[in-house]
Amino acid sequence: MQHEEHAHAHHHPAAATWSTAAQATLHCLTGCAVGEVLGMVIGTAFGWGNVATTVLAIVLAFFFGYSLTLRGVLRAGVDFRTAFRVALAADTLSIAVMELIDNGVIVLWPDAMNAQLADLLFWGSLAISLALAFFATTPVNKWMIGRGKGHAVVHGYHH
Repeated sequence: MQHEEHAHAHHHPAAATWSTAAQATLHCLTGCAVGEVLGMVIGTAFGWGNVATTVLAIVLAFFFGYSLTLRGVLRAGVDFRTAFRVALAADTLSIAVMELIDNGVIVLWPDAMNAQLADLLFWGSLAISLALAFFATTPVNKWMIGRGKGHAVVHGYHH
């Protein structure tokens, strides 16, 4: 049964347009941003160090990114194991690139790693880093969709 479901997902791949890639990246950004912001807020509020806060933010970004995809695939009636595999295959590269860019910007931005929740620098650098991550990840998603991978696989379960 898994093979039939997997074959169905590749049967009608989404067009690899910039619009489709941007939509896939926006979906990814939503989960990443929720996790990233939550991790940064928790770590900063508890006074954790930069490494612990960043690790939490990355773990939560992957968790929420996968969760959004998983939810949509499960709604299509797919069993959990298959849905989980689809989410991993669809989102891992996209989330990884997004997190690399997002966290790279924060690390390189002067004083951003030391900003507190009440600081404009905390929220401003986070918003700009997520925006830059979106623009860097969109071509990755376009490339993956064009090869029937990434969100093209997820798209097959929405029909």
